[in-house]
Amino acid sequence: MSIFEPLGSIPEPSPNYELPQPLIQTQLLSLHYGKTTAFKDITLSIYAQTITALVGPSGCGKTSFLSCLNRMTDLIPRCRVSGNIRLGSLNILDPKIDTITLRRRVGMIFQKPNPFPFSIWKNLALPLREHGIKDREQIDHIIETTLQDVGLWNEVKNRLNTSALALSGGQKQRLCIARALALKPEILLLDEPCSALDPISSAVVEDLIASLRGRYTILIVTHNLAQARRIADYTALFWVQDGVGQLIEYGSVKQIFEAPQEALTAAYVNGIRG
Repeated sequence: MSIFEPLGSIPEPSPNYELPQPLIQTQLLSLHYGKTTAFKDITLSIYAQTITALVGPSGCGKTSFLSCLNRMTDLIPRCRVSGNIRLGSLNILDPKIDTITLRRRVGMIFQKPNPFPFSIWKNLALPLREHGIKDREQIDHIIETTLQDVGLWNEVKNRLNTSALALSGGQKQRLCIARALALKPEILLLDEPCSALDPISSAVVEDLIASLRGRYTILIVTHNLAQARRIADYTALFWVQDGVGQLIEYGSVKQIFEAPQEALTAAYVNGIRG
């Protein structure tokens, strides 16, 4: 099949082992910014406690897709979402849904580390207090445990009251991940979390993400195909066709990189396109 020919239906992943249960399911999901369509008709199952990498060239809708999953799209003027998204039995697009509770369940990490301009301790304590945790001893315990989870505790335990803005880029990103983990989410959405970091810091953050496999359901947008191959269980290729982002192929990492079903996927993972 030519990479310029229309695509057929998108196959479900077919690894050689029993699939985990889908945690997030989208059906014919589309996103529009005013009159511009970012992506359309994305039907995708994200499996529980696995890492799914979203890959593809810039502008194909990967970040916009992530933003739908915790209703960050609500904050964008003239943004309209259609289709269906389910988190277990929850209809994420239900207008009556409590988005604050949703975003506690579905945390998001952005491309550029964005710690609050407060102390390291307050960066973690603030969201806990906002979500009703007031006991100082409990807050201290959660902060220590979470910083240990992201490998920061030994690096910052003696300067918790100093500004988070004084941390290195990699430390800031790990602090932002810790801030999300402190709320005990089910799902982590990561939008190119390593792209703003130097190679050493990037490797540390990548190892951290891989270490969270099996504890959280993780979706990561990355332009780094080698990274996707190293850490992901599943990979979805997005592409722009007729000016609109579309899902081209979705499968296990092994299938996508070693036996892609679509010619465009084969061209992309082999460096011929993109």
